[in-house]
Amino acid sequence: MQLAFDAADRLVELVEDQRGPLPVEEAARCLFALRQAPAGLARSLLEDIVAGDARLSWRGGRVSLASEPGEELPLESARFVVVDLETTGLRPVQSRICEIGAVRLDGLVPAGTFETLVDPGEPLPRLVASLTGIADADLAEAPGPTEAVRRFLAFAGDSVLVAHNARFDLAFLDREVELLTGRRVAAPVVDTVGLARRLLGGRVSRVSLASLSHFFGTSVRPCHRALPDAQATAEILIALLGLAQERGAQTIADLCRLAAPRTRRIYDKRSLAFGAPSRPGVYLFRGPGDQVLYVGRARELRARLRSYFRTDRQRPAVEAAIAAVERIEWRVLGSELEAALEELRLLRELRPPANARGSRPDRYLYLKPKGESFSVTSEPTGLGPIRSRRRAELAARALAGATPGELALLTAGGPLPRLRAKLRDLSESLRYEDAARLRDRIAALEHVIAGLAELERLRVAEICLVVPAIEEGWRRAFFVAHGRVAAVRALPRGPGAALELEAGVAESRAATASVAPEDADELLLVGSFLRRPPPELTVLRFGEIASGYDLVDGRAAVGA
Repeated sequence: MQLAFDAADRLVELVEDQRGPLPVEEAARCLFALRQAPAGLARSLLEDIVAGDARLSWRGGRVSLASEPGEELPLESARFVVVDLETTGLRPVQSRICEIGAVRLDGLVPAGTFETLVDPGEPLPRLVASLTGIADADLAEAPGPTEAVRRFLAFAGDSVLVAHNARFDLAFLDREVELLTGRRVAAPVVDTVGLARRLLGGRVSRVSLASLSHFFGTSVRPCHRALPDAQATAEILIALLGLAQERGAQTIADLCRLAAPRTRRIYDKRSLAFGAPSRPGVYLFRGPGDQVLYVGRARELRARLRSYFRTDRQRPAVEAAIAAVERIEWRVLGSELEAALEELRLLRELRPPANARGSRPDRYLYLKPKGESFSVTSEPTGLGPIRSRRRAELAARALAGATPGELALLTAGGPLPRLRAKLRDLSESLRYEDAARLRDRIAALEHVIAGLAELERLRVAEICLVVPAIEEGWRRAFFVAHGRVAAVRALPRGPGAALELEAGVAESRAATASVAPEDADELLLVGSFLRRPPPELTVLRFGEIASGYDLVDGRAAVGA
């Protein structure tokens, strides 16, 4: 059963991606990883999946999304059925329904009720019996769950279903409807819990049925019996509908969007990512007024963008950006390295608010010798950049009094042995406060030294990174020299690639050295790719290119 539901979810995604009906052969190929799928075979493979899911329907020889019944109905003329269940437990697979109560509203006016006890086929748990007041003897003559749900569906018809904590009630109804018809409940569903949270803001501390009943002063008080609880929910719904209309809600679709939990509202934005290719690139989340809220890069745009709408595990700033996003722009590039460098450029230029960890070269700091001590400055020097002001200040204090010999070996950790020995002396002398201060300074200095050592290695490097270009058959070469990405060349197929490589080397060697923060950011980014090179990356040293050594391999890497 679960496998069928997973296949249905995947099929819904495929149709949404297509932005229209999907040919049956293509649907079967994608869903079952088939090379070829004749129409007859494809239809037979998909028949049970489409028939078993209310979201899907056939449209000739294509699979389509089923139209949502009643979602465009005006709120005043819609028919609602407010339902409440009493059950023997909390899990639909292990527990059963023992009572159903419902109220029908026509034009926001009560127009009928439904109530039935349900024989769950097992004794009621003692806690349920004491909570509801229902005894096993009361259920002896009651219909079973299948018959009771059949009667409820006849009462509800094509109405909009409403429940308080609808996820719970619909889980039990779905299970019985699946056993009865092989399909899930197809009607639009409104959850008064989600609606109350959205519309009441901080006006109530809790949104339980009892709390909302007290807040709105309903004439019927909930008492853990299905019909009274449904009647109280119906009164709460009418009050919430008025508040929803004040927010501009006019149709059932508007109401469903208001009532949807945050995760659902974000999931409903997944269509913004439809059409993204499975290629490397950068993407921009744009909000109201086309403002850029967030910039990111991806090795595979399609998978990365879809991931934002399937999980809550995001930083708060990113979650806020996803909630406000109105459009997603993506730019396809040839490789992840090119995408990463483009992301750095966009972060510097656009400064999107959700990229709290983004590149801000204007805020970077450096260490500068000042007599026998060091000061923290924003003027670029060879001792930086350092992103944290506190870390820079602690490292400067740790370097105070360092000898010229220690400073000459700074990137090898020159002052650290002396400082660690001093820390031991302070601890042995029981000067714990002084020891704690020195410990923090040493930790900051160790972090700064590690960063400086990596930058020093990269600043003396002369290398060329060759990756695929977006143009078919071409490559792009990024030349690193003098502490910067000094040149970028497009490499064609054939002998022209060697000429471009040699020209890139000459241009790079003629470039001026740099300690600018923007160049340091790019160097550190290149270093991350050198530590874990992706399979499409080829690294060539300048000497190898100039001497012809490994030039054949270089040509092979660029498609010769």
